[in-house]
Amino acid sequence: MDSAGLRRAYEEVLAEVTAGGFEPPGDGELSAEQIVAHLVANDELMSEATEAVLAGSPFAYYDLDAVHRPQLDALIAECAGSAGGTGAVAGRGAAVLGGLACRLRVTSQRLCALVDRLGPAAQTPVQTRLHEAVDLRVDETLPWARTLDLHARVHLPKHLAQLRALRPQFHPHRG
Repeated sequence: MDSAGLRRAYEEVLAEVTAGGFEPPGDGELSAEQIVAHLVANDELMSEATEAVLAGSPFAYYDLDAVHRPQLDALIAECAGSAGGTGAVAGRGAAVLGGLACRLRVTSQRLCALVDRLGPAAQTPVQTRLHEAVDLRVDETLPWARTLDLHARVHLPKHLAQLRALRPQFHPHRG
């Protein structure tokens, strides 16, 4: 299996994160930091699943938004702590997002490197459960390559769109 499409999807997300300038989210929406932290946590889960597939071990992959909330908060707090001091909130927020983007670069590169090693093992069936909002719902056994394809073609673009929606031009009423 080739990770080229997956790498392109990550490049788009990382370019958007690097551009910065996000507005606070509306009610019930995720912040840019929460979106990136979610992707980092998801990469770690997908890497674990890919390692299990490579080792020939049974594995179930569950990406449930509710399961990630404590982990998201911990990742954001960790990056906030490493941003240091009590400087300006805007500068500190950019540092937190930058730290999360660095983590996403590392986790996405690790996942892509593992994907490149899959070969025929990419067709290994893995119980997969993806529940994000109403537009991404999977609860079945899929070849691991199919789950990775959903991640590259549906999951990452969904979060890219969420990031873009946090741009001020999409929310002129915010200010």
